[in-house]
Amino acid sequence: MKLSNFNFNLPAELLAEFPAENRDEARLMVVNRKTQTIEHKLFRDVLEYFGEGDVMVLNNTKVFPARLYGNKEKTGARIEVFLLRELNAEQRLWDVLVDPARKIRIGNKLYFGDDDSLVAEVIDNTTSRGRTLRFLYDGSYEEFRAKLLELGETPIPKYINREVTPEDAERYQTIYAKEEGAVAAPTAGLHFSKHLMKRLEIKGVDFAEITLHVGLGTFNPVEVEDLSKHKMDSEELKITQEACDIVNKAKMNKNRICAVGTTTMRAMESSVSSSKTLNPYEGWTNKFIFPPYDFSVADCMITNFHTPKSTLLMMISAFCGHDLMRKAYDEAIKEGYKFYSYGDAMLIL
Repeated sequence: MKLSNFNFNLPAELLAEFPAENRDEARLMVVNRKTQTIEHKLFRDVLEYFGEGDVMVLNNTKVFPARLYGNKEKTGARIEVFLLRELNAEQRLWDVLVDPARKIRIGNKLYFGDDDSLVAEVIDNTTSRGRTLRFLYDGSYEEFRAKLLELGETPIPKYINREVTPEDAERYQTIYAKEEGAVAAPTAGLHFSKHLMKRLEIKGVDFAEITLHVGLGTFNPVEVEDLSKHKMDSEELKITQEACDIVNKAKMNKNRICAVGTTTMRAMESSVSSSKTLNPYEGWTNKFIFPPYDFSVADCMITNFHTPKSTLLMMISAFCGHDLMRKAYDEAIKEGYKFYSYGDAMLIL
């Protein structure tokens, strides 16, 4: 399977810039691998496909306001700083992306806030756009984190061609988000409302939570024709014993296990035993799933519609079967389904 197998033309009007008014009223395409059929529903209709003892596995990562705007010392040039990961809490070192990068060199200082209440010094170059910053702030660590939250902006995806609104901070967060650390939302989960989760619970569906802090690398387009040569960025992952017990019990009882999102699927596939059960894990994963691939844990998944040439699309192809995935995407475009973060959803059975 080559990169060129994952290219398609996506009309610009199918990029969702706003979510459905009610989370669970997005459209849902139901793709059945066994019967090779496609149905059109609303997201809240997922209720029809799950019953007592089935498990939905959720990624409970929480997006933090990772986008800051600062000014360069002397010139005052406006610089966008995207916080990627904290390297050292005590020294306040962070890996970041800067834009425009050509203006930012080691030793430069950046000032944030109307009153310049936060200053950062560039201490290293990591990639063409990547830098390591040391934040200079007099208060306690808690006060420093509070200052980042105050100055930061919800990092809605770049393709959304509009200003960030205050509502985006809530819109771009799943209702079960708990563990702060992602720079992008695990978007399949954005479709769940409290009401829908309650109704699933009443039906006897169990929920298991894992944490995979989504990094920007997830969205990097693949640029090598030979997929085996693509390198994934590492993302932080935590799977508790409690989550494993819920999933493995359902698997033993032959109940349905649904991965909510590609990040959840990747997290589970990063820590499985030889007998295809889920193991606890705390660390990092750079697992890249592309066809052919034999999945170990989940037997169905919920996902959004993804970009051409993305690692996410490749995972869907591996899970769905390439021909059926292409058929589903052709139909989605024909039927006007919305793509990407705020778009519509797909349930693959």
